[in-house]
Amino acid sequence: MAKMKHFFVACKFSLCAFLLPMPHLVAQAPLYTHADTLKGTITKERAWWDAQYYDLHVSFSPADSSISGYNRIRYKVKESRQVLQLDLWQPMLIDSVIQNSKRCEWLRTGNVFFIFLSQTQSIGETYELLVYFHGKPHRAKLPPWEGGIIWAKDKNGNPWVAMACQGMSASVWFPNKDHQYDEVDSASMYFTAVKDLVAVSNGRLRSKKINNDETATYQWAVVNPINNYNIVPYIGKYVNFKDTLHGLGGVLDLDYWVLEDDLAKARRQFTQVKPMLRCFEDWFGKYPFYEDGYKLVQAPFLGMEHQSAIAYGNKFQNGYRGQDLSLTGWGLKWDFIIVHESGHEWFANSITAKDVADNWVHEGFTAYAENLYTEYLFGKKAGAEYVIGTRAAVENDRPIIGDYNVNHDGSGDMYYKAANMLHTIRQLVNNDSLWKELLRSLNKTFWHQTVTTQQIESYMSTYLKQDLQHVFDQYLRTIQIPVLEYQLEKKQLKYRWTACVPGFDMPLKLEGNAALWLKPTETWQTVDYLLPALSPDPNFYVKTDQKQKEIKR
Repeated sequence: MAKMKHFFVACKFSLCAFLLPMPHLVAQAPLYTHADTLKGTITKERAWWDAQYYDLHVSFSPADSSISGYNRIRYKVKESRQVLQLDLWQPMLIDSVIQNSKRCEWLRTGNVFFIFLSQTQSIGETYELLVYFHGKPHRAKLPPWEGGIIWAKDKNGNPWVAMACQGMSASVWFPNKDHQYDEVDSASMYFTAVKDLVAVSNGRLRSKKINNDETATYQWAVVNPINNYNIVPYIGKYVNFKDTLHGLGGVLDLDYWVLEDDLAKARRQFTQVKPMLRCFEDWFGKYPFYEDGYKLVQAPFLGMEHQSAIAYGNKFQNGYRGQDLSLTGWGLKWDFIIVHESGHEWFANSITAKDVADNWVHEGFTAYAENLYTEYLFGKKAGAEYVIGTRAAVENDRPIIGDYNVNHDGSGDMYYKAANMLHTIRQLVNNDSLWKELLRSLNKTFWHQTVTTQQIESYMSTYLKQDLQHVFDQYLRTIQIPVLEYQLEKKQLKYRWTACVPGFDMPLKLEGNAALWLKPTETWQTVDYLLPALSPDPNFYVKTDQKQKEIKR
């Protein structure tokens, strides 16, 4: 979780910007373990095989909080090896691993299983591994911030089961190749529960089967690449209603799964989905998963960006749990969970960070999407006021980019500090048509791919024909907001950047009757200036420091 002076910005949703009233804590440098390295590194036991398909079968037993099942993993061999790394959190257990009808041995190290295959795998060939497992998954203590499985009950006492596991990752409940860099190309989910409950998952419902033991099995499938943590069950007394959107990719099916008692409220609140999707298609390009459809699923926790099956728990109200995170009033005009979590379909689910250290690519762009939606509804001024208002949540406790190869993401400032960085870059571009073209081109170029920060930075600089490296370094890799140090004297303005990375030279627009652009560097400069005060354009995320004494050169 990310610390704030008066609240925690808890990163859900990959940790989503959730505000929790908790005391301010002092950030400490993390101490990494061998387990962190095994989780966060593309080890040689991971690198040689490309996960392509999961065929996941799981039975859920709310009576004793247990699950059991198997995962059939299809993969393609990139390098000839015989030891394969799978991940599964304690206290979950693997019962057996089978390939070509032969049982494989394994060595467990904490949450990692090294599987010794019966034969050396041939480069270019495709194999399957059948992994049986069971156990009682780690229970979520405070979902989605402290995630795991949620064994809840609805207000009528019916079982209500869900999963929120981004921070922990999907190996908290089923065996898989648990690293963001490798997504399966498609997946099928067979979820079994007592027959008077409904099991909902990602993608489209393919079948429902009533079993002889008073249970029912629901088969869902996605045909697009998907992150492990997005593969989830929702099990409850659900009812369904539908709609369609005529969008950029054709007809998009909209599905809504909610508890029966909340059906009327859901019908009213979910009317926000269509304008939101139209806005995001306009800014980012077509919805990335037309083949799998779009769903909102009521969940017993606040929300997460589960691909094509967005978790919704905002109690059918606008704002973030009825609050405005921008403190401007604009954030109460729309439902935060619908907007933010759906924005992740473009940034997190289609464009995915290879390493969680780069999760700002998910959260920064999606938090910025909140601003764009506000602008879509109420105009450019309103959108700017919203994103500027969110600066109050920025902690500057540690850099936005985390440590690589140890499953460590950066500060919770990956939300609103990164969003304000993007808003600032929009001012530097000073061409909204070009800015929209960039956002659309990003999604087209990195469609259904995993990426690094460096790829995003390089692409943006090249596309915009501006060297933005110092801007990215300043906002993503330091905890300092750049300061324009200046002095007004005898109709002249003297100025320079301080509290900045070496070579920082970001242009800055000043407010006034006629907009004046400065090109500050770390060296003092002087320009004729007739106004009695200096006022930077507030759309630039900077600070100022006026000096009263004569500046000595």
